[in-house]
Amino acid sequence: MTSDIPEFSAPLTEALAAGPVVLDGGLSNQLASAGHDLSDELWSARLLAERPEAITEAHLAYFLAGADVAITASYQATFEGFARRGIEREKAAGLIALSVGLARDAAREAWARGVRRPLYVAASVGPYGAMLADGSEYRGGYGLGVAELEAFHRPRLEVLAAAGPDVLALETIPDTDEAEALLRAVRGLDVPAWLSYSVAGDRTRAGQPLEEAFALAADAEEVIAVGVNCCAPEDVDGAIGTAARVTGKPVVVYPNSGETWDAGARAWNGRSTFAPDEVLGWRDTGARLIGGCCRVGPEAITSIARTLAAG
Repeated sequence: MTSDIPEFSAPLTEALAAGPVVLDGGLSNQLASAGHDLSDELWSARLLAERPEAITEAHLAYFLAGADVAITASYQATFEGFARRGIEREKAAGLIALSVGLARDAAREAWARGVRRPLYVAASVGPYGAMLADGSEYRGGYGLGVAELEAFHRPRLEVLAAAGPDVLALETIPDTDEAEALLRAVRGLDVPAWLSYSVAGDRTRAGQPLEEAFALAADAEEVIAVGVNCCAPEDVDGAIGTAARVTGKPVVVYPNSGETWDAGARAWNGRSTFAPDEVLGWRDTGARLIGGCCRVGPEAITSIARTLAAG
């Protein structure tokens, strides 16, 4: 797929070959800072139905800050999650597809405001545990087999792919079973994907070695990048080297601020350890898609973009 801006119609894969591409930061923290209540089980996906314009504004803030890629509000948007809120399947499909359209709208508005660079949309595909909204997305091992997880993910992947994103972001994946399911589920969709794990040290959240986890994607033609997200910044360096060596693919990294999520209290604790000047080291080790996840806002994305441009 190509950038939504006519003058910049190069595919994302070509942009990766040319140099580092800047991802956005945390969507939820940008929405929360604008005054939106995200204490719901649907998290930011609730605003797809109630305040879609707020999502466009959040994406726009990141484009204006220097991001080249907006990651959609579909992380926690699932048929099952919407059904618990009484939203029937056809409308749920429309909301999932809308997440891509809202990011496209933000790209057009950024263009109207003078941004002159390729702008891309990554359709977020969160793990099964995100739908459960109980913190299990950071543990994995749901008791489901690969086939069951594939059956869960495939329907919304089909909806997202049909909405025309530039890439599918298979993100915050806690274990290899779910990664294998997603790699099966993206086959035949004709949209490239990246696969990024949530990790702790040199292992997935479920405890599998990263070499084993990344190796699953090494021969997957649909996967254009592999890496990590929603992890501590200090876990990034080792993961980049392992991902690049095992797969030979470009690496995607977008860690959290370094604070810790308390699922029971639904709050962040600790202090930020995210240092944008570290991105030059990440780039030199093999990272080609670089940004931030939870609690990383537009100011940090601006610093990342400027650091990469200067470096």
